[in-house]
Amino acid sequence: MTTESPDQTLLLTVEDGIARITINRPEARNAFTFEMYEKLAEACETANADSSVRALIITGAGDRAFSAGTDISLFRAFQKPEDAIGYESFMERVLSAIETCRVPTIAAIAGACTGGGGAIAACCDLRIGTANAKFGIPIARTLGNCLSVANLARLSALIGVARVKHMILTARLIEADEALAIGLLNEVVSDRAALDARATELAAEIASFAPLTLRATKEGLRRVLAAKRQADDQDLILMCYMSEDFREGMAAFLAKRKPDWSGR
Repeated sequence: MTTESPDQTLLLTVEDGIARITINRPEARNAFTFEMYEKLAEACETANADSSVRALIITGAGDRAFSAGTDISLFRAFQKPEDAIGYESFMERVLSAIETCRVPTIAAIAGACTGGGGAIAACCDLRIGTANAKFGIPIARTLGNCLSVANLARLSALIGVARVKHMILTARLIEADEALAIGLLNEVVSDRAALDARATELAAEIASFAPLTLRATKEGLRRVLAAKRQADDQDLILMCYMSEDFREGMAAFLAKRKPDWSGR
């Protein structure tokens, strides 16, 4: 089975019990439009409803980026508090579609995995990266927005609070070898071809195991972690997304210049 979005920016294939979602906008470092996020959630739900599917791979086209996250130009339309709160609620629905998928999910990461791309990878059960993979949430250097409590909880569950603080406060990108050492990546392979082969091999291996055991393990751990995501964060989201600094960050990013932060 093969399905795709009308503009072919998101592709879904199913073969031999393995579903593969490809983020297919390489000319924009696989940055997401809102329509692409919607199609990602729908693709996860389609794979979830297909009883023949035993594992799901999410990857980005090309070798430059898994995904750079949300297309920055979309934030220019944000004017009201409801825009920011609505965006984070929308993103949580999309990410939850990945987390609640009944089958094991594998993020196959080549190149940059940043912003929303990092959030998508963090929602997957396993992550494999190429030697040129880089992971980070450099918003303190670029946009001046913030992560939701739910996404902070996801990252903290993977690498711990101290490492999340260090990654975001320094706006650094974590190279593949370090990501492997701290548990952000489960495996590192040499290049794109090796990534595709290993992701398929791992998915096939997982697909041969008892599906109810895998499903119960995924769901049980999801419920454990869900209890840590209940804190109210709307004040933090509005503080950042409605700020002058967020406007400046967007303008600077799109103009390819350094932002002039004011703290307002």
